[in-house]
Amino acid sequence: MATRRIVVDTNVIVSGLRSRRGASYRLLSLIGKSPSFEISLSVPLVLEYEEVLKRQTRELGMSRGDIDDVLEFLCSVATLHEVYYLWRPVLRDPQDDFVLELAVGAGCEAIVTFNVRDFEGAEAFGLRVEGPQAFLKRIGEVP
Repeated sequence: MATRRIVVDTNVIVSGLRSRRGASYRLLSLIGKSPSFEISLSVPLVLEYEEVLKRQTRELGMSRGDIDDVLEFLCSVATLHEVYYLWRPVLRDPQDDFVLELAVGAGCEAIVTFNVRDFEGAEAFGLRVEGPQAFLKRIGEVP
């Protein structure tokens, strides 16, 4: 079976770090370990992860150093991509276009997000847009 390539939206990362229950945490715990999928990252997405996570250190119960460790881990196990072609504007929220551009440029099959409606139009690029629970269920990682 081929390894699925995905982009994980920032809201899923935040949710997975906020609670050890639920699909987001399960997804995070499988990153770099599961042969079923790999994540794709770009510099803009890592910078967004960093900005959002460091703004929420208190709520997450993590230090800035802890956040740096998480980001370093994600970068070490992800496939890193430079995005050369911009598809803007496509999505309802222009702030999400860089996530779509990464997914297209990296040849991903899915964007995993809680904001599925914000990514309407991604299907035109052959992408699935689904929440972490639906993604994990589809790949057989949860019943």
